[in-house]
Amino acid sequence: MSSTVLQQQMVAAVEQIPAGFLLLDGSQRVLYCNPFIHQRCSRDLSGIVGMHLVEAFPEVDTPRWHGLFDQIRQGGQPVQTIWHDQPYLILLSTQPDDDEPTPLPMLQATLLYRIESDPGEAIYGLAIFDSSRAAANPALQHALIALRSKHGELHELSIKLQAANRQLLQSEKMAAIGQLAAGVAHEINNPVGFVASNLKTLVGYVQQLLQLVDQMSEWGGLELERLKSQFDYDFIRDDINGLLSESADGVERVKRIISSLRDFSHSGDERFVPADLHDGIRSTLNVVNNEVKYKAEVVCDFGELPLVECIPAQINQVVMNLLVNAAQSIESFGHIVIHTERIGDEVLIEVSDSGCGIPESQLMQIFDPFFTTKPVGKGTGLGLALSFSIVEKHGGSLTVTSEVGQGSTFRIRLPIHQGETSGGAHHD
Repeated sequence: MSSTVLQQQMVAAVEQIPAGFLLLDGSQRVLYCNPFIHQRCSRDLSGIVGMHLVEAFPEVDTPRWHGLFDQIRQGGQPVQTIWHDQPYLILLSTQPDDDEPTPLPMLQATLLYRIESDPGEAIYGLAIFDSSRAAANPALQHALIALRSKHGELHELSIKLQAANRQLLQSEKMAAIGQLAAGVAHEINNPVGFVASNLKTLVGYVQQLLQLVDQMSEWGGLELERLKSQFDYDFIRDDINGLLSESADGVERVKRIISSLRDFSHSGDERFVPADLHDGIRSTLNVVNNEVKYKAEVVCDFGELPLVECIPAQINQVVMNLLVNAAQSIESFGHIVIHTERIGDEVLIEVSDSGCGIPESQLMQIFDPFFTTKPVGKGTGLGLALSFSIVEKHGGSLTVTSEVGQGSTFRIRLPIHQGETSGGAHHD
């Protein structure tokens, strides 16, 4: 294909393109204007070539246009205008040969760019695109905006639904663990009872045997003394009482742990019953003892509390979550204080720690499902969210104050009788 033919085809393409096109020199004089602009302009443009753009189209004489042109002339990147910001640059009608008394102005998107030609010279292209169709239906645009809004609402609802579902699964898992703990405690309780009973009987037998040996020593002669020396009888006599006492203490401790497990779980009972919160806290401390004892000294500052209508296993779970979180927030060894008191028709449970504290920027998020300050894999972000849900279910409130480097205090307020207050979570 010859260059002449190619040039003719390029001119034809510009002539027939369904968009306006102007070529300008550096002083904004028109070098070329395609038919699209001629057909949609109400003025006579037969002598436009050589005219200054402002002379042909006075409406472009604005500071914004001159600023854009100066920017391009100084080597800037191509610039665009869109009808949202500026309805039109050059006043054109939407249709050629528009017979309407008042032609509709074409809403435009424009592109101004630099075209390098001879060295040291440049010309400038101005393309004008009709955006009227895109803007012709405001109702459609409003519908699209509303659709996007609904989509966002549905997305948020989906996230909340997933959070609620996972929280429910976590709650069901904790209930299952409680039932399992109660079952294990029941199964262990029977053999431990045998051991405790047999150990008590064994203590009596050992005491009788020791008395028998002591009596025989009076007339047993040299052979008995030799046997006592051979088996280190004096050491055994001194040690056996300690061994039996330690064994009895161990069995009693196992029995207390079993009792705590049973009290802690309550077999997943969902009924509101009058409960001694202090008993529940003590049971919970026994359950989490191994988690806490290496990180903190626990101090119980209990006030006088009445029986509180609650679901004991769930309140125990909240206290357990707070105690475990408190222990995990302490880097070396610190202290945890559990304080209780009655305030009018409510009771207060405070769990304070000397841990690392919570940054103020995170305080508003700690009760959100899946939010955790722990490393990946170390926490689900559901413990405090579930605690909040439980306290809210009881008509109470869960609040927190914290200072980085000083520790945190979580406060649970519960009504003594159900139906007296409404609850929520707060950040003091």
